[in-house]
Amino acid sequence: MERRTPWAATGRSLALVLLAVPSLLLTGLTVVALVLAPLGVGLALLRALLPAVHGLARAGRELATSALGHPVPLVELRTQELSPLLEPGAWGLGADGTLRGTDLAALSRGATEPFRQGWRWLVDADAWRLLGWVAFAGTGGLLLSALVVLLVPVTVAAVVLALVLPAGGVPWPWAVALVVLAVLAAWTWWRHGDALGRARAAADAALLSPGRQALLEQRVQDLAASRSQSVDDAAAGLRRIERDLHDGAQARLVSLGLTLGMVAELMADDPDEARALLQEARGTTAAVLRDLRDLVQGIHPPVLADRGLSGAVEALALDLTVPVTLTDRLPGRPPPAVESAAYFAVAESLANVVKHADATRAWVRLQADGPVLRVEVGDDGVGGADPAQGSGLQGVRSRLAAFDGTMGVDSPPGGPTVIHLEVPCAWSSPKTSHSSATA
Repeated sequence: MERRTPWAATGRSLALVLLAVPSLLLTGLTVVALVLAPLGVGLALLRALLPAVHGLARAGRELATSALGHPVPLVELRTQELSPLLEPGAWGLGADGTLRGTDLAALSRGATEPFRQGWRWLVDADAWRLLGWVAFAGTGGLLLSALVVLLVPVTVAAVVLALVLPAGGVPWPWAVALVVLAVLAAWTWWRHGDALGRARAAADAALLSPGRQALLEQRVQDLAASRSQSVDDAAAGLRRIERDLHDGAQARLVSLGLTLGMVAELMADDPDEARALLQEARGTTAAVLRDLRDLVQGIHPPVLADRGLSGAVEALALDLTVPVTLTDRLPGRPPPAVESAAYFAVAESLANVVKHADATRAWVRLQADGPVLRVEVGDDGVGGADPAQGSGLQGVRSRLAAFDGTMGVDSPPGGPTVIHLEVPCAWSSPKTSHSSATA
């Protein structure tokens, strides 16, 4: 791990020390809520406290993300229902000026909602992770962050006292001890300040990350969403093939049949016109073959099956107006389905480069990280790509999600744009060499 200077870690530690003040307050109130939980009032207090703890945890998560250099997930507070008091139409009067029966029921449910929600959180493992984090932030985490922060003033104070005390008649061994203390504090801060800050961030990340049950639930939701998206994509693909065949090859074949019928009628009376129609039919046949070839190319390019992902991307890049540098560091070929998904993801990304990036060059890097295919598509264009603003990148993400893959987009205004694609896979057909080429 690269060692960094401790200045940034000291700033983050100072922010965490300040966060410890509300953390200690919330920890104390949480203890009171847990003690009073058997009486019921503690559940209502817990219902009010946990959203505040979650908001404080978001700030801690951001500081941990900055320290570790990668996103830190945050547990979510699961609320099962909206308070009946906030439901539309919860308030209303009948003809006689009294509350309607349904409104009385809503009021009854609303009065007990804080207790029911507090109980759900009391037995929720993720809620306990948040409570554990806020307790740590006000105790052990505070000590760890305070150590990083205090090393600097301790160093300065020791140096100042070492210079001032001898003039006041203090024996010189005390001054030497202060100098040694200053050196040790400065060395510890410079050499280990960042490591101490990362240790605090790692502890925060461990406490704030979702537990096993939450991860499994999220995994089930992701799989259900990706399955639904895959079914929709397959249906859309079939409709596209049907439309292309109907509007393209089928129409041309109908025209070809009519032309050949006219040829049969003209063969005896007007051979020259018949020969002209045969020539036209020949052109129609060539057009049908082109349509079918384009259709097959959109389903599964033959070059992908023949030359693999690297060769298919290289052939794709040859047709683009932007120069593309391809770097291939793959140890072999991934499974055909993964290879096809990665190819179409690269194709969509390069199409966006040509249409939107205003770039002078682009690059594609193919590499393996253990059982994971990693693809990087970048350009030196104007940047500002946002997957939420277009269907193309959203389609790439959905295509990869079917294989448990992910997509990340780094595209600041002004560029460059870099798209990271990762897909778990197994490797086959090992290669003996790597390649790099510009198309």
